[in-house]
Amino acid sequence: MALDINRIRQDFPILNRKIRGSNLVYLDNAATSQKPKAVIDCITNYYEQYNANIHRGVHALSQEATDAYELARKKIQKFFNAKHDYEIIFTEGTTESINLVASGFTTLVKPGDEILISQMEHHSNIVPWQLLCERTGAKLVVLPMDKDGQLRIDLLDTLLTSKTKLVALTHISNGIGVINPIEEVIQKAHAVNAAVLIDGAQACGHIQPDVQALDVDFYVTSAHKMCGPTGVGILYGKEDWLNKLPPYQGGGEMIKEVTFEKTTYANLPHKFEAGTPNISGGIAFGVAIDYLNQIGFDAIAKHESNLLQYATSELKKIEGLKIYGDVPNKTALISFNIEGLHPYDVGTILDQMGIAVRTGHHCTQPIMDFFGIPGTVRASFAFYNSIEEVDALVEAVKRAKKMLS
Repeated sequence: MALDINRIRQDFPILNRKIRGSNLVYLDNAATSQKPKAVIDCITNYYEQYNANIHRGVHALSQEATDAYELARKKIQKFFNAKHDYEIIFTEGTTESINLVASGFTTLVKPGDEILISQMEHHSNIVPWQLLCERTGAKLVVLPMDKDGQLRIDLLDTLLTSKTKLVALTHISNGIGVINPIEEVIQKAHAVNAAVLIDGAQACGHIQPDVQALDVDFYVTSAHKMCGPTGVGILYGKEDWLNKLPPYQGGGEMIKEVTFEKTTYANLPHKFEAGTPNISGGIAFGVAIDYLNQIGFDAIAKHESNLLQYATSELKKIEGLKIYGDVPNKTALISFNIEGLHPYDVGTILDQMGIAVRTGHHCTQPIMDFFGIPGTVRASFAFYNSIEEVDALVEAVKRAKKMLS
């Protein structure tokens, strides 16, 4: 069923803004999505009605907050089809989730072991593994891309060996929008007894991963790219793997008993949730998932595919414009440059016309180095964007080219 875009846009107060006299055209969804009023109201309601710390509190407010927070965990469990709710660990976001796993693997890898990542990873899925290798003497191995921006999956059988202890791969590239064949990667990695972590930060606002069907060991994402608040995300981990990893941080909540002689740790998920969490953020994450489910991911996928196809077709008509990652299997994201123009200059002109895009290397500097460019202009779409906004983007790009040439 086609989405009623005009009705949906009414759910997002910020989309009514004007920027420098023009209607806001928000095309920076790969950096963060906008928030529907249901999510905003949820946060306000928490602080106005039942603000309290969670777990172990006997008073009514604490019990209400605890119930709402744990209900959100169950919503997230259902969304990802995790086997148990305690396999969902609340974190500050994708970056902390990756760092949590990388820290835990310090006890599981040794000199000579290998960690396999890809050339298209976000810096958050590169640097933690580099730090792990520095701590342990393990080796970082990189799966390269081809000229079209797709991973060289044909090299996977060569790069995966008995030394490979973990594969960390982005589900969808935030730099160029390419969707990776994670099912094949997971299967091949498991054949050599390697664990797999999938960075789903760019995926979960567009598709609904089934972690059991994928048979993935770890899956990480952030709420703020799923119409939820900033500062909260999750780590999904198979129960066996989460039990193998040591605590990431010490403090309150993650303990069972504390004496000066020895501390024992709480069971999952609390073992990894030290301190007071982002309570309102966690609860609002659950509301954001409710909202996305109400819209429906089949409808989201169809609408965003139409936006992508139309925008790609129209932008390609502009002489000198090059799209990176222009392949069939990608999400609604277009990363492009115009010959002879710096992406920052193009983005600045677009901003003057009320169009929000991202410019730079998008925390994927190795991708930009591979293509030999300083960065790109990135227009990333969401289900609340319209065809009319694509037209506004195309006209603005034409105007920017004329002004800067």
